[in-house]
Amino acid sequence: MSLVVVGSVAYDGVATPAGRVDRMLGGACTYISLAASYFTPVSIVAVVGEDFAQEDAGLLASRGIDLEGLQRAPGKTFFWAGVYSEDMNDRETLATELNVFADFRPDLPASCRSKPYLMLGNIQPALQRAVREQMSGARLIGGDTMNFWIEGQREELLQTIAGWDFLLINDSEARLLSGERNLKRAAAAIRAMGPRILVIKRGEYGAALFHDGGAFSLPGYLLDTLKDPTGAGDCFAGGFIGSLAERGVTAETASPADLARAVVYGSVMGSFCCEDFGVGRFRTLTRDDIERRFQEFRRLTAF
Repeated sequence: MSLVVVGSVAYDGVATPAGRVDRMLGGACTYISLAASYFTPVSIVAVVGEDFAQEDAGLLASRGIDLEGLQRAPGKTFFWAGVYSEDMNDRETLATELNVFADFRPDLPASCRSKPYLMLGNIQPALQRAVREQMSGARLIGGDTMNFWIEGQREELLQTIAGWDFLLINDSEARLLSGERNLKRAAAAIRAMGPRILVIKRGEYGAALFHDGGAFSLPGYLLDTLKDPTGAGDCFAGGFIGSLAERGVTAETASPADLARAVVYGSVMGSFCCEDFGVGRFRTLTRDDIERRFQEFRRLTAF
């Protein structure tokens, strides 16, 4: 079951306690697509500049990701740089250069418009809604957002998520969007806005799922090696929607077991992302590695 992912393909510069990389492949669309590609065919819709390296396009293509919707525009690719705190729970942004991404207007290829799964990365809410309107056959739709849109374009965002089946956000965003400090009450308020499936990502502390059938909570995976958390939340999203697409789950058929399983796969993919800088871990990661860690989660949470 094919998935369309819309968002940013970028270059990042990152410094963490484990080291520093001045320029590496990144962007929400990149991380989501790579993670999801282990479960389902993926098509991306994004924009890059003239400086986008062929070897980076080759990495995406090597995972079977359809690049027909990857636009190339005159100028430079979106660039972000940041530095992480000693415990990697906080980061400071050093540079945000939108470049060609500033004028990004997603135009889906005809081959994408009838596909059944849509994951909208963190872009302007009006653009997210415009993409949704281009999809004629989508059976499971959702995405991500951030504090910038919650605070600066709240009404636009509310109109957009009203048409989604699921929303993935972190705990601080959930509190900001709902106006509730308690996460259970926050979840109820957000689900009343439209998305009946809500996942609240809690970083190293795991994730919480809320839906019509109840709730599910999962701890974070305990890593031996933590090099770079950049993109972990997007890899979570890729594992989550990829798992649902692989099993043909739709908004109408999603069971509590389907959704819980998807949260576990999301956590698995997010944990692998943190083991290397940028997308480095995906150069060697196999589906067998993923299944072994999935089973580790089973053992970790059984009692």
